[in-house]
Amino acid sequence: MNNLPVVAVLGLGAMGHAFAANLLKKNFSVRGWNRSRGRGEDLAAAGMVLCDSPLQAVGDADVVIVMLTDAAATEAVITGGDGILAGLKTGAILAQMGTIGVPSTDRLYRAVGAARPDVVFIDAPVSGTKTPAENAQITVLAGGDRARAAAVEPVFAAIARGTQWLGAAGTGARMKLVVNAWLIAMMQGMAESASLARELGFTPDNFWDALEGGPLAAPYVKNKLAMIKADDYPPQMQLSLALKDANLALDAAGDRAMPGLRAIAGVWSEAVEAGLGEQDLAVVYRYLGMKK
Repeated sequence: MNNLPVVAVLGLGAMGHAFAANLLKKNFSVRGWNRSRGRGEDLAAAGMVLCDSPLQAVGDADVVIVMLTDAAATEAVITGGDGILAGLKTGAILAQMGTIGVPSTDRLYRAVGAARPDVVFIDAPVSGTKTPAENAQITVLAGGDRARAAAVEPVFAAIARGTQWLGAAGTGARMKLVVNAWLIAMMQGMAESASLARELGFTPDNFWDALEGGPLAAPYVKNKLAMIKADDYPPQMQLSLALKDANLALDAAGDRAMPGLRAIAGVWSEAVEAGLGEQDLAVVYRYLGMKK
C-alpha cells in the first residue's frame, strides 16, 4: 500500500515539471496544472493526473506545491477570487516554492493563516536551476512550522538533495534572495572576465584551465563558460527571471547600499530590452560584446 502523500504541482514550467517528474519516479500520486496544458502532457503519459484548473488539482492533495513565475500569478492562484484556498483539503500543506520576494510571501502567510488556520504554509524556494532540478540535486530553503509539516519531508526528499529549515515562514524567501544576489554577482563577474579574456587573446577553455583545480573552479562557472564557448544559451535560468530576482533582492535591501547589484540590474535590464531575456542568464556575455 502506498502511504505517500498525494501531491499537487501548480505550475509545470522548467522547475515544476522537474518536481512532478521526480515525484512520479518515486511513486507519488501527482496532480498537475499549468496555464498551458501542453506543458503537462508528457507527465500525464507517465501517470500524473493533468487537471483543468488549480482547484481541481488540489482537491485531494495532502501537499500542494506552487511554482509559478512571479508574485502576481502566485497570489492570484492561492488567494485570488478563483484561488485554491477554500478548496484545500483539511490539514493540507501549502508549499510556495517560487521566487516571489518578501512582501508577497508575508502577505500569503498572513492570508492563509487568517482564512485557513488548519493549512500549514511553508515557503520553500530552491537553490538550483533546470538541470539540477531534473536530477533532484537542488537544495530546498524552507521556512515554516516543520513540526506541523512532516508530510512534506518525503516530498522534498524526492525532488532535492537536501532541505535547509531556516526558521519561521518567510525565512526561505529571504535566504533565496541572498543566494540569488550572490549568483547574479558571480554571473556578471564571470561574463566580464570572459570578455576580458577574449580581448587579451584567450578562449573560454583557457580561462577555465587557469581556474581548474583551485578554489575558484566552481562547476557553475564551467557550465556557463561552455555556453559562452558555443555561443548557445539554452535557458537553465532565463535572463528575464534573473533580472526579476535581482530587483526583488534590491527591494528587500531597502536603504542598505547595494551598488554592485544595482549596476548589474541596470545592465541586465538593457540586455532584456535588447531581446535576450528568454535565453540563459549567461547570455549577458553576448550582450557585453554587443555594447563594444
